[in-house]
Amino acid sequence: MATKSQQLQIRVTAEQKRALQRLARRAGRDVSSYVLARALPAAGAAATEIARALRRDEDARFALAALADLLSDLAPAEIGSALADLDLEGLSPLLRNTVAAMVEQAAHRHGVPPPPWTREVEPLEEPYFAVPYPRLRPHLLRASPVAFKRRNLFVDSALGDRL
Repeated sequence: MATKSQQLQIRVTAEQKRALQRLARRAGRDVSSYVLARALPAAGAAATEIARALRRDEDARFALAALADLLSDLAPAEIGSALADLDLEGLSPLLRNTVAAMVEQAAHRHGVPPPPWTREVEPLEEPYFAVPYPRLRPHLLRASPVAFKRRNLFVDSALGDRL
């Protein structure tokens, strides 16, 4: 996400200001980020572009890092709407499960239900360990977040960390 270095000021009535404050509070945001998100709804477009990058068979680590950043920036009310139509068609089972686990983890942290499409992603048949060293497997079995374990993914990070 780009660093904010500019300021924009708008004039509103006292009633409009109270309404914006109330709406922002309901969305779990401050007024500035609420108004910006409504004026420039980029989260859904960003998620779509991340899925495209994963399909282009680019280095998945960068796209997954971008997804982690996006999920960390979303307000609770945005989880469902920004990710409702995320298209994982054409992704490998590993990438589909990784994306679904990341979205489920974000939803859990925000106390909201994950988008319905996450239930349609079948867990991996074989366990996947993020590191190839067998001696680390017991640690990964313990450390992996539940959303990842349910999908047979064993990683030593969660949302907010890099996979």
